[in-house]
Amino acid sequence: MAQIHLHAESGDYAPVVLLPGDPNRSKRIAARFDGGLEKAKLVNDHRGLLGYTGTVNGVPVSVQTTGMGTPTTSIVVEELLNLGVETFIRVGTCGGFLHLDTGDVLVASAAVASSGIGPILGFNEPTAPTADFDVTNALVAAAKAEGLTTHVGPIVTSDVFYDPEPQGTARWGTRGYLGVEMESAALFLLAMRERAKGRPVRAGTILTVSDTIRDPKLVEEKRKGGNEAWYRLPEDELIQRIDRTIGAALKAAAQLGAR
Repeated sequence: MAQIHLHAESGDYAPVVLLPGDPNRSKRIAARFDGGLEKAKLVNDHRGLLGYTGTVNGVPVSVQTTGMGTPTTSIVVEELLNLGVETFIRVGTCGGFLHLDTGDVLVASAAVASSGIGPILGFNEPTAPTADFDVTNALVAAAKAEGLTTHVGPIVTSDVFYDPEPQGTARWGTRGYLGVEMESAALFLLAMRERAKGRPVRAGTILTVSDTIRDPKLVEEKRKGGNEAWYRLPEDELIQRIDRTIGAALKAAAQLGAR
């Protein structure tokens, strides 16, 4: 049955779905399916949430745009669950803390919910949004096989891009978190909820470090975002790095879908 936001039917999506926030990135991912974009099936374009289904090395795989932030991500994931999807891989970008550099890859082991979604899905109790172990391992192995500098650890999911906190988003780095983005905690909490119901739902996240959030003294080029000093890769170089991360995500998706 078609959903409210995803105008697709059961069977339109593969059991494994990649989840970028950007619709343009969805199109770039679908273009790397077997046969390219021409062979991929457009299964949703309602509200600009582009979704495609195809194959990767003969294994059925889909890609579905989530938009930015936990609200749209939770809507998309809930509707994909209704349509029978069982494995979710978020493919996105993040700000990196500590020793991470722009262009590195970060595979999230967990995502603290510095977001309104935590109290909602956790019923106002503490939450521990955690990625699936098998998905995480597959993403790490695929990223390393692609020769990407790969980090594994906890991240922060935030509701704000430009953090008004006086200490800025960089405060999370001092606590041992590796990066910050805006979607993964919702994905992990929803997957955990479904596993508690007995469904074999699993989720993971692989991110390209697009920005580094550092002490201003450590970077020569920076811009002001909220109260923080940022360094961001030039757009053409960022796209190249994201494409390499996409390659790793597609490899992992095919492996997970074949099991």
